[in-house]
Amino acid sequence: MDKTQPHPLFKLATELGPLLVFFVANAKFHLFVATGAFMVAIVAAMIASYVVTRHVPVMTIVTGIIVIVFGTLTLVLHDETFIKVKPTIIYGLFAAVLGGGLLFGRSFIAIMFDQMFNLTPHGWRILTMRWALFFLAMAVLNEIVWRTQTTDFWVGFKAFGVIPLTMIFAIAQMPLTKRYHLEPATLEASEAEAGDVSKG
Repeated sequence: MDKTQPHPLFKLATELGPLLVFFVANAKFHLFVATGAFMVAIVAAMIASYVVTRHVPVMTIVTGIIVIVFGTLTLVLHDETFIKVKPTIIYGLFAAVLGGGLLFGRSFIAIMFDQMFNLTPHGWRILTMRWALFFLAMAVLNEIVWRTQTTDFWVGFKAFGVIPLTMIFAIAQMPLTKRYHLEPATLEASEAEAGDVSKG
């Protein structure tokens, strides 16, 4: 089934919306209420994405599953550790997938970010390695923040710190994607070569 390209504001809303719900619910109530609200918001965002675009990005699905699993553990066991360690698990998983893919000569950046890049094999390797290291660094940072700071500070960091850091890092990769951009001879060639870093 073909997917339609959503309006940038819609995409931003489905990504930021659940985090804002999490932040507001924590501010007005407490972390456990916020966790339940976050789970509902994540599911609602995925449903909205599918209704509008007939497609849900891979990263959103993986994140949603982990949020639901760790959110449920948080509520059932009444232990906030699970929801706090959830970002560490997600970032660690993304870093492992990207790093592991490189070992087999593949880049999963296009799949993870739901985009198609046309880069040289060398460009693929560099971009993939950078994102793998970024996710690893974010996993470590999350561990440091939730273990050393208050719950409210961690929630604020999750809502208003992670997104800006990710956007800044993504923007910083634009010169790299331009430098190693490759115009494919045909669309079929583009699809066949996307993510293949075993050449060159």
